[in-house]
Amino acid sequence: MLSCIRDNAVLLHNFEHTGILMEAQIAVAKVGKYATSESGDTVEVIERPHGGLSLVLVDGQRSGRAAKTISNIVARKAISLLAEGVRDGAVARAAHDYLRAHRGGKVSATLNIVSVDLVSGTLVLSRNSHCPIVVITPNRTSLLDEPSQAIGIYAWTKPVITELPLEPQTYVIVFTDGVLNAGQRYGEQMNVPQLVQDLLASGVRNATDLAEAILQRSIELDKGRPQDDISVVVLAILPDREQNGVRRMLISFPLPEVRERK
Repeated sequence: MLSCIRDNAVLLHNFEHTGILMEAQIAVAKVGKYATSESGDTVEVIERPHGGLSLVLVDGQRSGRAAKTISNIVARKAISLLAEGVRDGAVARAAHDYLRAHRGGKVSATLNIVSVDLVSGTLVLSRNSHCPIVVITPNRTSLLDEPSQAIGIYAWTKPVITELPLEPQTYVIVFTDGVLNAGQRYGEQMNVPQLVQDLLASGVRNATDLAEAILQRSIELDKGRPQDDISVVVLAILPDREQNGVRRMLISFPLPEVRERK
């Protein structure tokens, strides 16, 4: 039985500097490696102290409980620093230093930080991962795939940071290598940018549906048995149609079997 989680957080804010009312949707869809009790990926979301929010996605080395322990260590450190107002690049460096010191430079993790920064009015994408980030705007589709090292091993590891303006109809797709490698065992591979473009062209617009579609396609390519932990994060900046300032978060989380106490 596949263990799957779907999270959706929606932040609505009036961007006075643009005069455009927009909403940011963040959706997460993730599933563990087939026949593994626990996913080694960790996802956390936190509100930024000066406005906006940040999402942290960590993929611990290997899979299962050991990988989960590693990803939890990194995610907790990153989230605590973001909550204190530390800038994203410094957070990524500090998380690297902490993991390297904690595990003696023998354990690695990939780390992505995705931030909606209301102070600068930008999207900040911090990447320590071999997996690219897909960015789709009204004018172009970009693949952020500059070489980047995982954290925890080498002394001077630093993140690759990209800053983009906050504008409507912007989509950012971040994922772990369970998506990148989906189907390779069977001679197939997913083209994430093309899949997202096809979904948008078909009328799919919200972050939740996009994340779910990418997850399901990854599982299909692995013939229903994911060969690695799979996590998909979609951030969508869209026009705010409600304009009532309401913030929402919806979480769907599978629970293990609970035995009745005697």
